[in-house]
This record gives sequence, structure tokens and C-alpha cells, in this order.
Amino acid sequence: MKKTAYILLSILALASACSPKYANKAEKVVAEMHNPSSKYVVVVAHRGDWRNYPENSIPAIESVIRMGVDIVELDLKLTKDSVLVLSHDDTANRTTTGKGLISSMTLDSLKGFNLRYVNGVKSKYKMPTLKEALEVCKDRISVNIDQGYQYYDLVLAITEELGVTDQILIKGKKMLSEVKEKTGEHEHNMMYMPIIDIQTTRGAELFRQYMDAGEVPLAYEVCFSKLDDVVKDCCKRVVESGSKLWINTLWPSLNGGYDDNAAFEGGDPDSIYGVILSLGTSIIQTDRPEMLIKYLEKKGRRGRLCPA
Repeated sequence: MKKTAYILLSILALASACSPKYANKAEKVVAEMHNPSSKYVVVVAHRGDWRNYPENSIPAIESVIRMGVDIVELDLKLTKDSVLVLSHDDTANRTTTGKGLISSMTLDSLKGFNLRYVNGVKSKYKMPTLKEALEVCKDRISVNIDQGYQYYDLVLAITEELGVTDQILIKGKKMLSEVKEKTGEHEHNMMYMPIIDIQTTRGAELFRQYMDAGEVPLAYEVCFSKLDDVVKDCCKRVVESGSKLWINTLWPSLNGGYDDNAAFEGGDPDSIYGVILSLGTSIIQTDRPEMLIKYLEKKGRRGRLCPA
């Protein structure tokens, strides 16, 4: 009887934590991203689980969902017959058994190739369309579209059809006026995030435009080759403005050397991720999502989200 009561209480506690206000994990993640005071660190998986499956593939997405990742980052290309597919490269050469420009091939042609693993070995998987990928992601994980802002209208048409627009974050380096013009064309838009290469002239100008206009985007992705006072001031202003701070820990040129490999191969993740977190970072894009999640859990920066 006591055991039964304990189980019932546990179920009730879970039901309470997963309030009907948030119908699924993707909705809860979006709520976290819109909450500037949240201490929860959102984890973004770069191209899915590319270490174990072909990058930008359906099984790579499924794998990071199982890991508990919050957002999966995807790249887009447009086929000759105007279908959006998942690919980082302009050509099929590196990631598939085929060769040639994706823009010069039809979807049927691309589906005739097999995706390759990171070591070049042929897999049984095919290049997915954006629609196929979003059908898998719906309600289960948020999506960041990296290479793809140029296809904004096409992407939005698919997200609206599937009912996933609110869980999609698209980003770019366009000036503020251009972004406003584009989003002004639609009644319902995806989340948008500016990419700020703060140590470049264009990046600094883009950041100044947002600050001077009093705009408060959901988040800023800040990239830097060296952690200096310019970067620290930029990050401080981002956090103080009420936006989320997104940092990539993928490779040194994006984060001044505070990257995933340095964190785990050096055996002292605190010396790397501790610095990234000290900037006020609340969204991290990583190539080692499973390890990063474990680290953040130990630091108390991963509150429990509702299950997918």
C-alpha cells in the first residue's frame, strides 16, 4: 500500500511539474528561451548526433532527442525542383555517395544517393527533406535553422503547414531593417536571432543597430576569435537588455578557444564551460551534447523539462 501511494505521489508530482500550460517538450524549451531570468541552460546539438550517424539526418535527430537535447541545428539547401533538403554543403560530394551541386539536382536524384558517416563510410540513410525532418521534430525538440534564412518564405510555408512555426528559430546576419521588412510580410513568424561577429566591422554595426533601436531579440549569437573586453562588454549588454546569450563551443574561432574539445580532452571542463557560463550564456551550441548535458546537470543548470 505504501509503495502504491508513493508511486501515485510521484505521478502526481510529475503531472504538476509538466503543467498543461506546456503541452510538450518543444513548447517548454521555447518558454525557457523566452524567460530571461531562467537559469536553465539550453543545449543545441550541431547538425544532430553526427558522431554516430550521418550529419543532418533523421537518425542523427532522433539520437539527440533521446539524449535530452533541447534544440537541433539544421542546414538547408534548395534542389533544382525547389525542395528544401538538409545539407550543410552546396554539393553532395562530402556527405553522400553522389557528386554535384544540390541546386542542380532533383530530389529524386538526391534520394538515389546514400548519406555517409563522418569517416566517409556509406550508410543506409537518405538525405531528408526539411518537411520530413520537421515531422520528426514536431513537439519533441525545437529546431534552429542555420543556413537557410535566404529561404525564409519557403521554410515558413512548411512550418505553417505542419503547425511547428513557434518551435523554429531561424538566424542570420541581415541588418535590422531587412529582417523587419521580411517578418512584416507575414502575420505569423518563426523566432529570429541575429548572429553577431562582434570583432568585425559589420558585426559591431549590426549589434549597434539593435541596441540603438532598443530592439530586444529573443537571443543574440555572439561569435569571437579572442575573449577580450569588447566581447565581454557585448555579452554583458546582451544579458542586461533582456535577450538570451547564445555561444557556440564548436571550434576555437567561434569562442576564443573555449571549445568542446578543449573542455573534454583537457580533462577540466570547468576551465572552459565555466568561462562561457560566466559571460551570462544561457544557450550553448555544441558538438558534444551528451557530455555537455552531464556537465550542466552537475552544475545545477539543467532543471527537469517535461518528457517528449
